[in-house]
Amino acid sequence: MARFLFTMMPANDLGLPTRLVPIARVLADRGHEVAVFNPAPAPAKLIEDAGLKNLPMPARPMPDFPMDLAQVSLAWDVEEMFAAAFGDERSASEATAAHVDLVRDFAPDVVIDSFGLFSCLAARILKVPLVSVLQGNFHPSSDGFLWWKGARPAKLPSAAPAINKVAAEYGLAPVARTVDLIAGDLSLIVGTPETDPLPGSANVVYVGPILWQRGNATLPDWVAGLSREKPVIWVYSGNPRYAGVATPIDSIVVIRAAVAALADAPVQVVLTTGYQEVPAELGSLPANFHHAAYLPGRAMAERSDLLVHHGGHGSSMMGLAAGTPAVIIPTITERESNARRVVALGAGEIVVPIDGADGEKQIDVAEFGAKVQRVLTEPSYRASARRISEAIGKFGGAKEAADRIEQFANGKP
Repeated sequence: MARFLFTMMPANDLGLPTRLVPIARVLADRGHEVAVFNPAPAPAKLIEDAGLKNLPMPARPMPDFPMDLAQVSLAWDVEEMFAAAFGDERSASEATAAHVDLVRDFAPDVVIDSFGLFSCLAARILKVPLVSVLQGNFHPSSDGFLWWKGARPAKLPSAAPAINKVAAEYGLAPVARTVDLIAGDLSLIVGTPETDPLPGSANVVYVGPILWQRGNATLPDWVAGLSREKPVIWVYSGNPRYAGVATPIDSIVVIRAAVAALADAPVQVVLTTGYQEVPAELGSLPANFHHAAYLPGRAMAERSDLLVHHGGHGSSMMGLAAGTPAVIIPTITERESNARRVVALGAGEIVVPIDGADGEKQIDVAEFGAKVQRVLTEPSYRASARRISEAIGKFGGAKEAADRIEQFANGKP
């Protein structure tokens, strides 16, 4: 049996853990020693619910990065996003040291990572084999988040200067792009060539969407009891507020739009927030809204007539896997990338928010309401979503990913 360590960018969102936890659960059930590392509150609850070991914070403290969240939200690609988040050399040095401690202390045979720059760097420093589990637009060979705008502009910011100085302290050669560090010795893509297109030269393995839901998970009685006479719209915002004040990456705009457009509509709205609280500033929810911090995603998507969400890759894949169309309000360019893929597949519509004078994202409520009505009533959207669902079903998901990782750990191609 092998020792596997699952790592990721430790953001307080469920997108990354929901793609790693199912693989970790399969490997643990096969008798391997498995640990996960994400100390953020919402991911920690998901990891606990899966019955997996979540490693504690290393004794060495994790740094706070001086992030430019506006640049994060507008980034052309991963390289510019990392520049906005991890361009500070001192913080990068401290984060690298903490992750080196983490990996060295657990001593895994393989690190399985999703978008964790410093865990990938630590694996390379310690010469631990690395498997990456990525969405298509995170891979170095992708056309970036703004793929529909053409070629990447020259001279966009990069964190490579800072990261290379840190890497040199450990004897690693410099890299031209930091994004190259997060592609593993084996790269698994949690999508299909249709949903996450990459060039044939990318050297990746498509395993299909990986979405967490316990095998015995069921929807609560109040969801099962919703009327079949009115459409059910599942609104998922992700983290509405990342801090005590407004930030450019907040998804509260999704809830506000839903309340403004759907409060008096003949629909039933189920709002989930991924183990996050609904911000008190929103006040009481309308009578046709029902809130739960978390619900089994695949089951809820299949019960729904429409999904409204923030454009996260997991949310986008959840709808496609269930054959349920979506109206998407993407809150950063990475999410807009995912949303535009859904639209290009004919399985939904997009409403792009703008930054208001107060720094809050805003949308045209009339446009949003019209697109909700269009997707609910025009059969082509559901037909497209169901076609993609059938194509997705040909991929093995978490089981195939676990098979590939076991083969990799055993030295087999």
